[in-house]
Amino acid sequence: MSESISEKASPFRSLHQRNVRVYFVGLLLSNVGTWLQFTATSLLIYRINNRATDAGWNTMFQFLPMLLLGAWAGGFADRHDRRTITMWTQFALLIQAALLAAADFGGFATLPMIYTLSLILGVANAIDNPSRRGLVTELVEPAEISNAMSLNTTVMTGSRVFGPALAALLIGPLGTAWLFAMNAVSYVAVIASIFMLRRSEMIPVTPAPRTGKPVREAMKFVWNDVSLRYSFIVFIVVSTFAFNYSVVLPKLSDRVWNEPNGYAILLSMTSLGSIVGALATARFRSITIKWYASMLTICAISCIAMGFAPNFYVACAVAIPLGLGGTGLVAAMTGITQQKVSSEMRGRMMALQSVAFLGSTPIGGPITGWIGDHISIRWSIAYGGVLALMSLPLLRKAQ
Repeated sequence: MSESISEKASPFRSLHQRNVRVYFVGLLLSNVGTWLQFTATSLLIYRINNRATDAGWNTMFQFLPMLLLGAWAGGFADRHDRRTITMWTQFALLIQAALLAAADFGGFATLPMIYTLSLILGVANAIDNPSRRGLVTELVEPAEISNAMSLNTTVMTGSRVFGPALAALLIGPLGTAWLFAMNAVSYVAVIASIFMLRRSEMIPVTPAPRTGKPVREAMKFVWNDVSLRYSFIVFIVVSTFAFNYSVVLPKLSDRVWNEPNGYAILLSMTSLGSIVGALATARFRSITIKWYASMLTICAISCIAMGFAPNFYVACAVAIPLGLGGTGLVAAMTGITQQKVSSEMRGRMMALQSVAFLGSTPIGGPITGWIGDHISIRWSIAYGGVLALMSLPLLRKAQ
């Protein structure tokens, strides 16, 4: 792949499409609610026993279905109507949020109950992820898919600015149960936006044939492409060990920086950087390995700096490049994969990326939590940055 600076254009050009605007508005509102629930769940779990390990186990239950079902779900999305699948999975996520709210209101939101509902959330998300993201590729012409996917990442990360900040304001007067209920209501927005999509303006996609081995075909495609092979290996390493913020930031903020409610603020600051990283990537019509490597470097160095931040204010400042590098890395990986595959394999490729990004969390989450409780809370986030830097030389083979 050429390492010259790629042609740039407006990062918002996909928004000229009416379907894109409608879908992204619904997605933004829904994801603000998702981050209300995510933030409230992390704080609720930490306050039960004040242990990072408990949050690590919760991430395992939440993302284990992605590891086990994610690749299959990509093949499922390629063979069926992504709009219909997304509508049903969003409804399932609404039910999960309502059950969590009911459990919290009823006073029986114990760790086993939370873990069970997180497992249900994980199953729904594993099926939803490739269909929902694949649906975005049907809203624009093929030449603009990279831009649309980067804007999709911007919407997802932009909601992280408002969701955690809103959680920080509301969790005191309302409590966690009301935040879970608000998330359940927020899913109505994205379901409505899917209903409002104009089929006549969507780009038709030929369903993938039933070959009996859709996952194997996608993995073979990645392995046979040298650039994708090493990009994926690096992505797996970084995703497994350098993206476990939710596991350690509550304890870091409470014990090290003496800010018991600082977790939500740190997530919001990280999300501000994430918007910048996603939009910076959205400028490119073609994503290069050089850009991917630069985002990885920023993410890795920021992880190390976050672990050894002397106070909460420095941590907030470091959170911005941490979000920039992390989200820029994810958006770049999405662009690199999508610009290499045909339409009938896009769901499977996004599923493989999700397995690498989210499916690795059941491994990295508990490891990170254990390091935070038994070795060093500072090194529990810094070690991921060190491993990410060590993987950087592999990208030379991807060029």
